[in-house]
Amino acid sequence: MLPALYFLWDHRIVPAAMIAFVPPVLVSAAMMKWTPDLEGLKRSALGRYVQTHMTPAVEVARLVSLIPMAYGGWVHSFGYIALGLLILAMAWCNGLIFRRWMI
Repeated sequence: MLPALYFLWDHRIVPAAMIAFVPPVLVSAAMMKWTPDLEGLKRSALGRYVQTHMTPAVEVARLVSLIPMAYGGWVHSFGYIALGLLILAMAWCNGLIFRRWMI
């Protein structure tokens, strides 16, 4: 998403959308055609963290974080971009942030 903000800043929505959405679709299609062996990643510490803490609610928070970032790019506001990045960081780090309250 961050590279797409450059084009949103200039109000060029088509290149921004292409940069934001085409690469994930291409990678997903490639992974369906040529299935990679991800067992090593699944057994790693990061894989266990994602499996435990990447709940549907966290996935929604990651998606929602794109809204203030895109809006901030459009209206030239670093504050909104920072807010989106903060939401994204909190979503990814939720297992670290809320671990002490879950014990």
